[in-house]
Amino acid sequence: MNTEQALMQRSDSRCELCASIEQLVVFAVSPYDDADHSQCVMTCVQCRDQLAAGSELDPKRWHSLNDTVWSPIPAVQVLSYRLLKRLAAESWAQDLLDMVYLDEETQTWADAIDTPVDDDDPTLDGNGSQLFAGDTVVLVKDLDVKGASFIAKRGTAVRGISLTNNPEHIEGRVNGTRIVIISAYVKKSN
Repeated sequence: MNTEQALMQRSDSRCELCASIEQLVVFAVSPYDDADHSQCVMTCVQCRDQLAAGSELDPKRWHSLNDTVWSPIPAVQVLSYRLLKRLAAESWAQDLLDMVYLDEETQTWADAIDTPVDDDDPTLDGNGSQLFAGDTVVLVKDLDVKGASFIAKRGTAVRGISLTNNPEHIEGRVNGTRIVIISAYVKKSN
């Protein structure tokens, strides 16, 4: 059985991202090629066109990720996770990303192309320790949260932070609200 036949059988002849039955094609999840069906996803042409690096995503099209990110198939999980990362500016996508759990091998695969290779300055906490996405930090001072009606108190743990393009800022959830925090006002939790 070739890759396309195996994927058609696995997907019940549907796009594994949006469930469309029209114009299905094999999509190899990088860094792999289409030699092994376990490293591929059956997609419709519309989904495939938006999967290309640098293409603009239509957020309305991708609400189906609420279901597909929980697929038992690692290739579907990886592709769903990567799409959610690209859509992280949408609150529903960021909320879903905050809930997603991938096993270590699948997470490594999902992060394989998302690892930036550049010479940007690292994000450092108030003690000079380098911060990474997913770290837990603790606030070292009370912070007045702009646009919200609360003060983030000193000692508050912020779990699963995200890095931003600015090495002096991180993002995290405090009291259920996603906020930008100046990295000098936190310390890395061990």
